Amino acid sequence: MTACAIEGGSAGAAATAEPEAESRTEPDPKEPGAVSGPEDYGAEPEPEGSGDPGKPAGADAPGLPGSAADEDGPEASSAVGGPAAPAGGGPLPGGFTLTADGAYAARLTAAPGPPGERAWYPERWTLDGPEPYAVPLPLGQPEEPDAQVAPLADGRVLIRRRVADRQMFSLLYPTGPGTGELLLGAVECAEMTLLPPSPDGRCVYALSAGEHSSSLWLVAGGAFGPEEVARIPGRCSGGAWLDRAGRMLALDRRAPGGGPVKAVAVDLGRGAEVTPLLQIAPGSDDRLLLADADSGLLLIRSDAPGHDRLGWGVLGSCLPVRFPECLRLADAAVTPFAVQPGQMLMPESCAVALRIDGAAGSWVGVWRPAGRRLHQFAAPLGWAPGTGYWSRDGVLRLPYTNGATSCGVALLDAPQDVEPSSVTGRPGDAEGGTQPSAAVSAPVVCKPVPLGQAPLHRAARSD
Repeated sequence: MTACAIEGGSAGAAATAEPEAESRTEPDPKEPGAVSGPEDYGAEPEPEGSGDPGKPAGADAPGLPGSAADEDGPEASSAVGGPAAPAGGGPLPGGFTLTADGAYAARLTAAPGPPGERAWYPERWTLDGPEPYAVPLPLGQPEEPDAQVAPLADGRVLIRRRVADRQMFSLLYPTGPGTGELLLGAVECAEMTLLPPSPDGRCVYALSAGEHSSSLWLVAGGAFGPEEVARIPGRCSGGAWLDRAGRMLALDRRAPGGGPVKAVAVDLGRGAEVTPLLQIAPGSDDRLLLADADSGLLLIRSDAPGHDRLGWGVLGSCLPVRFPECLRLADAAVTPFAVQPGQMLMPESCAVALRIDGAAGSWVGVWRPAGRRLHQFAAPLGWAPGTGYWSRDGVLRLPYTNGATSCGVALLDAPQDVEPSSVTGRPGDAEGGTQPSAAVSAPVVCKPVPLGQAPLHRAARSD
């Protein structure tokens, strides 16, 4: 079985790259029920267009424990952002990575110590129990800050270490008071990046990109250690899974002779066959940021409208990619990091979590394609920006750690998108743009088709 690509638009950019017009009805800034959980860390700001766009939402709200606005302790200076930078201006550690189901997470953290002598080690978080907890996985010597970690569904943690011009891979696991290590092997390669863990929970792939070709490696889950599974012409980056079986992988590729970046689909079940996935306009850079296998919702970044914009489309739909105006913020960058699962054939109702980066730091956004409104919330104190996962019932879980909590998860209920009609004052009907799209139909099985070659059954909608 192969994945379906976005279908829609025409060969020209005018129809496919039309920015979506937004409803300008101002929402109620006192919308109830936006935050739940042990800590009401987030506060939704005034309606869009008021206040400082580069200021975290809820920063002026007093008495919000655990939020970026709480400055009563010594940890306030690192309220937003990931782990503190190592002394001496070294690189940041390899971030915070979750399994596809959100059951486990792994990060590289540092033990307390004098400046310049902090020891980095992996840490595994268990998030699917009644209460989250962290298990340190140190070995005999500290890790380098540029090591990368990825959790597996069985609780083990893959670590990638760079040793000279080789990449070393091992699996770490707790063994009573100590840490066990299973050596997987090494790859002769100067640079390599781990891709998001496979949805099957047992495989991890890594990408080694060169100027003329890129190698895709299976570094965990194989029978004989790291093995090269594909060599793709061109320079590849990114990485997003299109299905729950871990078979269809999307990569952003620049052709060997140069030119724009286009997302391609790699079918790992058919000998890593590569087919085009996104072609919004002939000369545009079209990158796939996130994909949801249940609904088919795709989050895309493209410069087809004339400059880089965040847009959305549907896998297998005949509608063009749309670029919501509400996701375009002045002096702030917006990046999606999680899509609500379980919304079968309902892509426009999926809640999408977004990381918003401005001059004052990073905070959280929540948006639905049907709602066409960006809700903004202050992040919990110690949140690793861009980290979180949704439950099927629309609760966003944001892992965080700070001076008061070594391992915590803040809960945020997805706000409702009920906009009054400009004439009647009642909730909008089908004219308001909240009706299901043509994507809500019987699932289609097809091969990835470039947007520029896909049939256009509808013109781009202005709503």
